[in-house]
Amino acid sequence: MAEENNQNAGADGQASGQQDKPQLQFALQRIYVKDLSFEAPNSPAIFQQPFKPKVGLDLNTTHQQVGEDLYEVVIKVTAQVTHSEEGTTSFLAEIEQAGLFRIGGLEGQQLDHTLGAFCPNVLFPYARECIDSLVNRGGFPPLMLAPVNFEAIYAQKKKREAEQAQAAGEQATQ
Repeated sequence: MAEENNQNAGADGQASGQQDKPQLQFALQRIYVKDLSFEAPNSPAIFQQPFKPKVGLDLNTTHQQVGEDLYEVVIKVTAQVTHSEEGTTSFLAEIEQAGLFRIGGLEGQQLDHTLGAFCPNVLFPYARECIDSLVNRGGFPPLMLAPVNFEAIYAQKKKREAEQAQAAGEQATQ
């Protein structure tokens, strides 16, 4: 009996120590399309020639806090496909894929990294599938976008921000 009481006291002591730390919380609340656009400005003429696509892809991520521990993350994907020889636009497909994420217990750099890299990684497959479906419905062959490394994009962004801050600091001292 005495051993049981000692074990319980140790477990209670550990539990109270864990309660002092903020509870880490991450939950996807909702995934939704915020904006969607498809244009085929040169149809039907574009369908009367061999399809030789040249794909231009633009990718951007943003996030904002919309409530207590609630964040909206948006990835914007723009795919512009032109005829490789003539340069005429075959189609332009654009999506803003968004998600609501409940994130608690993270602050500063960890929160920024989660919002800038991890959340976009969760959302991108949905945007990719939507673009593919949209292009198919427009009468074009599927546009299978390659996976994107948002970790690398986030690292490049942070490096660029650090370089800009350093350049601004050097200009201020001159």
